[in-house]
Amino acid sequence: MTANDLPSADELRTEVRDWLAQNWSGLTKSTNPWVSSPDRVAWLEKVLDAGYAVPTFPTEWFGREYPNALAAVIEQEFRAVKAPGARQDKYSIPANTALTFGTEQLKNDLVRDFLTERARTCLLYSEPGAGSDLAAVRTTAVRDGDEWVVNGQKVWTSGATTSEYALLIARTDWDVPKHKGLSFFMIPMRQPGIDVRPLVQITGESHFNEVFITDARVSDAYLLGGEGNGWRVLQTALAYERSIMGDGGRGSRNRSRADDLIGLARDHGRLDDAAVRRRLADVLALRELNSLNNARAKAAAAQGTSSSIMSLGKLAMSNILHAEASLKTEIIGAEALLAGPENPEADDINFLTLNAFFTSIGGGTDQIQRNIIGERVLGLAKEPEVDRDIPFRQARRS
Repeated sequence: MTANDLPSADELRTEVRDWLAQNWSGLTKSTNPWVSSPDRVAWLEKVLDAGYAVPTFPTEWFGREYPNALAAVIEQEFRAVKAPGARQDKYSIPANTALTFGTEQLKNDLVRDFLTERARTCLLYSEPGAGSDLAAVRTTAVRDGDEWVVNGQKVWTSGATTSEYALLIARTDWDVPKHKGLSFFMIPMRQPGIDVRPLVQITGESHFNEVFITDARVSDAYLLGGEGNGWRVLQTALAYERSIMGDGGRGSRNRSRADDLIGLARDHGRLDDAAVRRRLADVLALRELNSLNNARAKAAAAQGTSSSIMSLGKLAMSNILHAEASLKTEIIGAEALLAGPENPEADDINFLTLNAFFTSIGGGTDQIQRNIIGERVLGLAKEPEVDRDIPFRQARRS
């Protein structure tokens, strides 16, 4: 598509507003965020077919080949009426990763289902002995004709109980250095040999799971990026994940008025408190700074590449969530000692306090983000890695 074929921002805004006015009437609220309701799937189908789901994608993959500035117009109009489904070219980890590295069969089979949530996905990355150092994974994939046989264990996997597919990093070669012996797959989850066990968190939820894999199979057509190129694919997938977490993290359970910091302070008579106002200013400044940083990162990141600046946003959101939780607790005072549905405001804030650690750990810990920022953004010396350049089978095990 040439520049002459593109609509103006005003023309596109009118088009999207008219389309939403004719098609959007709201959705049934889901009680389980990991399961898509039929009316949500039907809505996402309409958004995709209208070209609003992935506007920067090529036309053959449901896009319009729009620049980010025009795609942002679509996002703004959908956000204004609280309609989901737009700009999945920013947010869909499986669709973006598949489009960049997948085989033609994989893309034809699954990209549409990923974008309409007919196929939900989870991330099989971390292991009991390989969390922060994902290059040390020991889950294996061994070729058997046109398939790969997978064995191992994963942990801290969100949404594993309801996912049809998983993005999987596995070791396919033990005789090369650890980063070079990895391959990346899109593995079907609903098959014999995959056992999902929920983990109960401090919040009382079972958001995470451990996954035991015994002789599970995945087609060679669902290998992304080619054998031995898994580390590169993983870095791209992680960049999308960090971008999502840097944008919003995972905050309050109820999304109540407790999310409005200024309103919360006003309601509790604390808005004129100098100490509270100073902390409010700090948190709001961090929010704005992070928004600008994320915009910079997304403008700089081309399709199929990863940006280390994403780690700044991910780390910043972790800090913001902890700071917000602390400030909200200070604002409501002794009421924060209460819990339960009869105390929704305090219950929501206490959930946020506990759940802030989710963002500090998921998608790479805060410490890992600081390493990435130090090495790739600031140019500091790397930490020594004694096992980086030796065959992985010779590496010491924890």
